[in-house]
Amino acid sequence: MNYLPCVEVQLNPQAEVVGSIIWLHGLGADGNDFVPVVRELHLPATLNLRFVFPHAASIPITINNGYVMPAWYDIYEMTLDRKIDTAQLCASAAQVHALIEREIERGVPSEKIVIAGFSQGGAVAYEAALSFTKPLAGLLALSTYFATHETIVENTANKNIPILIQQGSEDSVVSEVLGQRAYRQLTDRGYAVQYESYPMGHTLCGEQVVAISKWLQERF
Repeated sequence: MNYLPCVEVQLNPQAEVVGSIIWLHGLGADGNDFVPVVRELHLPATLNLRFVFPHAASIPITINNGYVMPAWYDIYEMTLDRKIDTAQLCASAAQVHALIEREIERGVPSEKIVIAGFSQGGAVAYEAALSFTKPLAGLLALSTYFATHETIVENTANKNIPILIQQGSEDSVVSEVLGQRAYRQLTDRGYAVQYESYPMGHTLCGEQVVAISKWLQERF
């Protein structure tokens, strides 16, 4: 099996892993982008989690004049509704499914695996988590949008998955309108969704990281 290359951070390399977080980066970044956040989460030493940060492949991006950069899928138009390559997004979600299965093979139950994603990575995280065939611990959607809400084939295994959406009220890249829209789309389908807004742009802030830490500890 060919897996996406990943950066891995384990809180205590000498102890048994009790859960995993697969965290997807945004457009133009790579798996190293959110590695520093692990330390900032200040998780208890007794909670030995494995953080898996995959690297997306580099592909031409239409909105950037075909410039080749790390991306989970191509974006054709940067309108509010965005026109994207849905097939590429779904292929990326399938690669995330393979990483989930690898964590299960490494001894982590699916119920102890969280899928997280920022921006483009968040759009893939929605598709990957909600279509996965085994129950997951949670879905963390950061500064993102539910790109495949019209095409996704949801799996009942994750009908009760806890979902946390965090969005920046000053985000000029992914408007908060899209985060709010995802919240409505998911609640209308019966998902348990928590929505949080922060006075920030297309990034993370300290208050938000504290909230993520608390949410993760509740999942495990």
